[in-house]
Amino acid sequence: MIPPPDELDIDQRHDSAAFPQHECGLFGVFGHPNAAALTYYGLFALQHRGQESAGIVTSNGPGTTFLVHKDMGLVSQVFGQEELTKLKGTRAIGHTRYSTTGTSTIKNAQPFVVDCVRGQMAIAHNGNLINADLLRDELERRGSIFQTTADSEIILHLLAQPSENGGNVLAALRRIQGAFSLLIMSERELIAVRDPFGWRPLALGKLDGASLRPKRAPLTSFTRSSSVKFNRAKC
Repeated sequence: MIPPPDELDIDQRHDSAAFPQHECGLFGVFGHPNAAALTYYGLFALQHRGQESAGIVTSNGPGTTFLVHKDMGLVSQVFGQEELTKLKGTRAIGHTRYSTTGTSTIKNAQPFVVDCVRGQMAIAHNGNLINADLLRDELERRGSIFQTTADSEIILHLLAQPSENGGNVLAALRRIQGAFSLLIMSERELIAVRDPFGWRPLALGKLDGASLRPKRAPLTSFTRSSSVKFNRAKC
């Protein structure tokens, strides 16, 4: 009989049993001229949460093109002074990945960026969706084409869906179930989301008047709804 993990010597345990599985790290900045640099340092502090890949997306607001850099490896390996200098903008979201779904490849590295009916959008996601397969099947039957194997792209497709009333971000987010945290950046705003039970909580802070959103600790001041907790910062 195989003894349970808590009765094994730590050297005998599988890596996933012997060490904490933190999964992914998220960091966002809104309204700071050095958003990319701040996000880099935020991701560096969250490196323990994921070591497979790292990425940052920046923007200067409406009418400007999203700038993105992501690659496989640690934060310090993916970003140098040259890469950070190119990521100009006053708002940014970043991600360090520890894969729980999807393969560990560059195509699954986040943040994901799309240009859709809502304009440009970027998303960084931590967590798991328990209804991911159902949602993916539904979206594929309606014509959606997926480029990755990550649950995160399902959320992006839901957000990008047009609707008769012009679209409702909250309505799209209410369709996902599980334990998750999200950072969603559009051309006009940065939205931070966590699941209604706070299993993957977010923290909110300020630096020189800019909003900072690291995925580190619960934030009780987030507005609670029946399905998500979110805080929105507008231009």
